[in-house]
Amino acid sequence: MPARLSSITLLALLALTTAPRLHAQFGTPPREVPRPVVPRILPIDDIRFLSDDRLAGRLTGSPGADTAAAYLARRFGAVGLQPGAGGWYQVFTVQRDAPVAQHAHAAGLSGRNVIGVLPGRDPTLRNEAVIVGAHYDHLGLGGFGSLDPDSTGKVHNGADDNASGAAMLIEIAARLEAAPPARTVVFIAFSGEELGLLGSSYYVHHPIYPLSTTLAMVNLDMVGRLRQKRLIVYGSRTAREFPALLDSLNWHAGLDLRAQGDGYGPSDQSPFYAAGRPVLHFFTDLHEDYHRTTDDWQKINVEGLEQVADFTTGLVTALANRAAPLTPVTEPPASPGSGTATAAGYGAYLGTVPDMSGNPAGERLPGVRLAGVRAGSPAERAGLRGDDIITRIGDMNVPDLQAMTDALRSHQPGDTVAIVIRRGNAVTTLRATLGARGG
Repeated sequence: MPARLSSITLLALLALTTAPRLHAQFGTPPREVPRPVVPRILPIDDIRFLSDDRLAGRLTGSPGADTAAAYLARRFGAVGLQPGAGGWYQVFTVQRDAPVAQHAHAAGLSGRNVIGVLPGRDPTLRNEAVIVGAHYDHLGLGGFGSLDPDSTGKVHNGADDNASGAAMLIEIAARLEAAPPARTVVFIAFSGEELGLLGSSYYVHHPIYPLSTTLAMVNLDMVGRLRQKRLIVYGSRTAREFPALLDSLNWHAGLDLRAQGDGYGPSDQSPFYAAGRPVLHFFTDLHEDYHRTTDDWQKINVEGLEQVADFTTGLVTALANRAAPLTPVTEPPASPGSGTATAAGYGAYLGTVPDMSGNPAGERLPGVRLAGVRAGSPAERAGLRGDDIITRIGDMNVPDLQAMTDALRSHQPGDTVAIVIRRGNAVTTLRATLGARGG
């Protein structure tokens, strides 16, 4: 039962109901009631929330990660995005045979990609999409993946890695919502990146817009520590149009732009490139706090974050508004010792890109499934391709990724080895002449 109204409240209600009639009768215009000013939430505020100790490092499948996902969904909605076809969340399970699942004690846990959609304004081009992504998970309480040897049990907040990228998703979405581009822009906060690109791999296999109509994927990973205006962009040669586009945008931005590399790498653009999509990965470089307990929000370069957001917003706008499609390019790997983006390591080089999400549901046969192979690599020349499952290299069985690494380390560059694969229901043997890794 409602409480009895006070005389003051009754008078206020009477004034509200009779004032319009009085104004209509005597012609006095009503005085506008000012709207309450809602303080704008800045990217640094989002970073502070996501990297708070109470979220306990946002390990995939943890309560802290779920809290982060719910926060991102609310923020996506607040800046004007719509949920994806299945809602804000795309839920996936960490497969027990995913290469790092057992080490991180994450097998069987659920991850959540958070998806927000800004529909395009062009009646035809709105059926195509540009994806802007950033992972929001981190290392939780350390242990697996931490570079602090004595930090197990301590919160790894991951302010730069990658609360910075997740916050920038919200900022770019808010800017684009004010003037939507021609194509649809899909914003995805990925989970499971630290466990092996699990969320982005899952999306590539379960896209809400067909990958065939996805123009490009732009990835934001560690974008909060801009120094001397240096911005690294990986994947700049995955589309013929990218170098000129980046140069033209930077004419206004004036950044020290370091455009390099193909589309593969240890971040969420890699599964999209393996699926044939042009990709770009924005990155403000490593620092002494990477994967340590000291990656806190106070060390974020707020002005630099704004500069990267400006540049990325311009890029996404240009991509989403361009009339013509992009021309995908598969770039050969850099030659050893060139100093460009070739993975360092030891042992012989094959050039495969493992599918880190594990085997498909129901498949429990041993082997390493490939997401793709690098262009011009020994793997490509031997005839290996995405979705092949390697079961043996030379004399060594390959039940998992560690065994495959050991098998390659047992050979020298120049060795020719037999590689046994499963391709669909067939078992095939290919021969590859192994190369040398970059230094």
